[in-house]
Amino acid sequence: MDAKDYRNEAVLFFCKATNSKSKSLIFRRFPHASDAIRYAVEELTPKALASCSLEVAEQHFFGSEIRPLYDSSDYPLRRRSMKARP
Repeated sequence: MDAKDYRNEAVLFFCKATNSKSKSLIFRRFPHASDAIRYAVEELTPKALASCSLEVAEQHFFGSEIRPLYDSSDYPLRRRSMKARP
């Protein structure tokens, strides 16, 4: 993903439930890919992150492909400090 792609609109699909009986897929639209990536990495559990999907400008990123986008030097937003992460 190029630096300019972080400004594109993004859609994130994820399953937040930990209950094996209730696995509803959640769809969330973000104005910028950087916001979706931050939400996925900072707010979702590791299990939910591993099973989520991010769509940006017809590109798809699945599970473990999302964290490197957050860690990239091109990522434009301030990251949560390591101490504050769950």
